[in-house]
Amino acid sequence: MVDEIVFEVTQEEDGGFVAECLTEAIVTQADSWNELRDEVRDAVRAYWHDGVPPSRIRLHLVRDELLATA
Repeated sequence: MVDEIVFEVTQEEDGGFVAECLTEAIVTQADSWNELRDEVRDAVRAYWHDGVPPSRIRLHLVRDELLATA
């Protein structure tokens, strides 16, 4: 049994979020962070519909930002 799975979360230009699991074929999206939490939980439950899901889900927000040096 897996104790924890990790989702890499990116924020889209329109403000929404996309979460992609790093170890399983699970991807979901939502318009807000709170909605994303619910969507990820639902996606994980659906993926393990006949088995035991991980006890923890980690959401890792990845932010890509370009800074000027001058």
